[in-house]
Amino acid sequence: MAAGTLIRPGLAVGSAVALGLLARRLRQRPLDLRGRVVLVTGGSRGLGLALAREFARRGCRLVICARSEAELERARADLEARGAEVLAVPCDVGDQEQVGRLVGAATGRFGRIDVLVNNAGIISMGPLRSQTVEDFRAAMDAMFWGVLYPTLAVLPGMLARREGRILNVTSIGGKVSAPHLLPYGSAKFAAVGLSEGLRAELAREGVTVTTVVPGFMRTGSFVNALFKGRHRAEYAWFSVLGNLPFTSMAAQDAARRVVEAARRGEAEVTLGAQAWAASRLQGLFPGLTADVLALVNRLLPRPDGLVRAAVPGRESETALTSSFLTALGRRAVPEYLQDAADGAGAAPAQAWAHDARAAPEA
Repeated sequence: MAAGTLIRPGLAVGSAVALGLLARRLRQRPLDLRGRVVLVTGGSRGLGLALAREFARRGCRLVICARSEAELERARADLEARGAEVLAVPCDVGDQEQVGRLVGAATGRFGRIDVLVNNAGIISMGPLRSQTVEDFRAAMDAMFWGVLYPTLAVLPGMLARREGRILNVTSIGGKVSAPHLLPYGSAKFAAVGLSEGLRAELAREGVTVTTVVPGFMRTGSFVNALFKGRHRAEYAWFSVLGNLPFTSMAAQDAARRVVEAARRGEAEVTLGAQAWAASRLQGLFPGLTADVLALVNRLLPRPDGLVRAAVPGRESETALTSSFLTALGRRAVPEYLQDAADGAGAAPAQAWAHDARAAPEA
């Protein structure tokens, strides 16, 4: 066997080991969370509330935001009953001026922000022909600009202290673009790219960025999600897949995993076995994944040729969606304050995902 044949694999293995050792050296030491100030965007219900509760359990002081003052007040009371010190500030994270006022209020109360959790998102679910340009624009406002604006607002303080954690809650939709979720997937792909680039650029400044990639989670948000096209059929597949025990993850388990990733300064955390498998399949076989999704699309509701306003899940119920198949999800509705939705916080013509403009993440 030629010497070059042996040398090339050896160099590749050696390079991989060297890069791995370098990455370990760059990784931040675990952060002591007790007493830290944590800002959670979209913290009034759903995953954002679950994360706020877990940070509170770890001894953190909290700042939460959402658009609905009524929902924020209910979340604040919930968190204070658990012993947390909480500041609740109404804010649309897609508005840079409002974000500036939010961060100003947080630093005015607590002096600093140690951990930022960008948990912002909305969704317009339905076939492409039911979507509008405004659906795409709103998705980008919440899930790209709604990540960038808070990040830019907290960075000066973190850079001055050479310490900070930023968690960007993206989605498996930011790794694998699924049919009937195009505005959502497009914005989430942008968020993933921003998050990964931020980690690379800010590591030497002492600021650690973690990309969170959830799959389906049982937060009860499916009743407040909005659907376009044949809304009952769209709601049926989403609510069932999003709440079965083997296709979804309990919100409390997800929150614990995310907070631990923040403490350890992990680069990325993928939530759920299905999300992990889909992400790896896309990375290894992108063409095959696209073809599989094209087949999946054949099973999804066909467009009806009309562009209608989105309809919330709670108004799209059928016998199937009210059956035992969604029992775990319906149990999560009051637990994560999804029954508190008053409509004031929902984004126009769409709502789902994380509770930022402020609608919840499933």
